[in-house]
Amino acid sequence: MSLALKTPDARSAAVATSLPDVREKVESIIADIRTRGDQAVREYSARFDRWEPESFRLSPEQIAEIVARVPEQVIDDIEFVQRQVRTFAEHQLASMREFEVETLPGVHLGQKHIPIAAAGAYVPGGRYPLLASAHMTILTAKAAGVPRVVACTPPIRGEIPDATVAAMHLAGADEIHLLGGVQAVVSMALGTESMAPVDMLAGPGNAFVAEAKRQLFGEVGIDLFAGPTEVLVVADETADPFVTAVDLLSQAEHGPDSPAVLITTSESLGRQVIDEVDKLLPEMPTRDNAGPAWRDHGEVHVVADLDEAYELADTYAGEHVQILTANPREALEKMRNYGALFLGEGTCVSYGDKVIGTNHVLPTRGAARYTGGLWVGKYLKTVTYQEVTDEAASARLGEVCGRAARVELFEGHARSGDVRAAKYAGAPLPWAPGAVTRS
Repeated sequence: MSLALKTPDARSAAVATSLPDVREKVESIIADIRTRGDQAVREYSARFDRWEPESFRLSPEQIAEIVARVPEQVIDDIEFVQRQVRTFAEHQLASMREFEVETLPGVHLGQKHIPIAAAGAYVPGGRYPLLASAHMTILTAKAAGVPRVVACTPPIRGEIPDATVAAMHLAGADEIHLLGGVQAVVSMALGTESMAPVDMLAGPGNAFVAEAKRQLFGEVGIDLFAGPTEVLVVADETADPFVTAVDLLSQAEHGPDSPAVLITTSESLGRQVIDEVDKLLPEMPTRDNAGPAWRDHGEVHVVADLDEAYELADTYAGEHVQILTANPREALEKMRNYGALFLGEGTCVSYGDKVIGTNHVLPTRGAARYTGGLWVGKYLKTVTYQEVTDEAASARLGEVCGRAARVELFEGHARSGDVRAAKYAGAPLPWAPGAVTRS
């Protein structure tokens, strides 16, 4: 049984977290771009971003000029982070084994991993220029072997986001377009006169971008159905209340609808963390986001022991779960529902967002119950193949296929098995005007 020291503000419980007409607006934009192509894209870019260049796609010369403007230290840091992401993605790829097995004499079954032909990466601008998303979406796709990666990012207040473009280029994007919002996502998914379509979309975005990906899913693949960033901390009495408060607010700053949850075995710690948050928030530059997030979506629960803490944490299935306990690796065995796990005080969620190398595109809104986050395997199609080279084995399979298919009333399927049993083993064909004979 847990004690709730803080629950979401009841006054804000009924406040909608997105515009009620998001779905209708996105439907309208998709239909318009589907019909009018580039002209519609240009009009939406002018309306929403005040951006209407001769070409949205950057030329190699423009990219080189932009990258040259980025400070050397920023480039060095981008390259450091991208080495981290690439190394982890390459190890993920190496863990995926192709194989072929002979299950019966002459019956060969195999598995292959084939990269998709083209991926679209959306790198947000807006409130924050999330250049780290370029590493996570573009670089991971290239590590998987995707031959064509199209990347889009919006201008920010009419200006080119130099560092973001540099990150996209260094990550290996084959095309870079200064194009944002729904119009960017729809252009990549459907294609226009100036952009060939892709097979999969990846990357975070605002409510409109997320809704566009949802509506386009099926025509193209997507990485995840995205929601607000989430953080959940499991802590015992050994945790530092100041560090815990800082880490909760580090994720709350993503947006006013970002949940920040603490589950602890120590009532004293829980109360100290609330006090520390109250001290930190007034001076926090991003308090306009972090403040409402903590007020409306912040929670602190006190539980009897860590087993109860892990059990409660699993019910949230949080995007980011941080373990601040004396033995943090215990959570690897005790927990099952999380997007990513951050073990110990030396490992903050912000490392995962920005620098450590694991992917920061993660499941939200409880989706961690059934899926993990974006990874190199998402850009691969795991396909199978079959070959039967032994006639006796084919005849045996044909006999079983005939019986199994007729139980399901699939006569046509049954006959495909029958003809092989007849041709390779002389089985009768009572349904045929003449028996099939061996050639």
